[in-house]
Amino acid sequence: MSIWKKKNRILITCPKGVAPYLKSEIEALGFPVVNEIDTAVSTEGTLEDTMLLNLHLRTAQRVLYQLQIFKVISPGALYERINAIPWETLLYDSGPNAYVCVTSTVDHPLITDSRFANVKAKDAIVDRIRDKSGIRPDSGPEKDKAVVHIYWRNDQAMVYLDTSGDRLSRRGYRKIPLAAPMQENLAASLILATGWQGRTPFVNPMCGSGTLAIEAAMIALHRAPGLGRNNYGFMYIKDFPYAL
Repeated sequence: MSIWKKKNRILITCPKGVAPYLKSEIEALGFPVVNEIDTAVSTEGTLEDTMLLNLHLRTAQRVLYQLQIFKVISPGALYERINAIPWETLLYDSGPNAYVCVTSTVDHPLITDSRFANVKAKDAIVDRIRDKSGIRPDSGPEKDKAVVHIYWRNDQAMVYLDTSGDRLSRRGYRKIPLAAPMQENLAASLILATGWQGRTPFVNPMCGSGTLAIEAAMIALHRAPGLGRNNYGFMYIKDFPYAL
């Protein structure tokens, strides 16, 4: 079965306290809510479904498609388990798309710096691809192509494809941002928290960089917040269905 058609757990992150509004958005799109915590909501769907979620969710930060979950007790064991995943079927080994960024969230007594886990996971991925194809893809901190996220807490690790790439609060309409503008997904959350649905006037007299007003306009127009972006992490996964 193609990875794009395979149904799996999807973790959608958000700013702290925004989960109730994110949950409502997910349910409005027809997806089941499996779990809700203060900074994330879990659902289920295919990799194709993540495209819809990235496009339509106003309050989300990232859409993470779960590849595997396993027990692991040491950095060496983490390398072995991640290296066993068939990355050669997921990521490109050559050409302009042959790049991967690895991020992580780590809460483990043996790890004091999450960058160490990043390096172990990155090495496991590129070593696997090199062993299978003979070519080692590039890697680095930029999130403009394929992104893999590792969540490792105690003896449990989860491996995700970060289908958003850059965070979803970066809508694409802010060409010259101010020094500290309100994040777009937080602005959308504040508007949704008021119950405003776009049928009455919206007044924002101290508008600053205009984030609240812009998000309100998109809500009133029923415009998907992701339409202004032309780059997502899912576009760099093999067999990306461009026709969709």
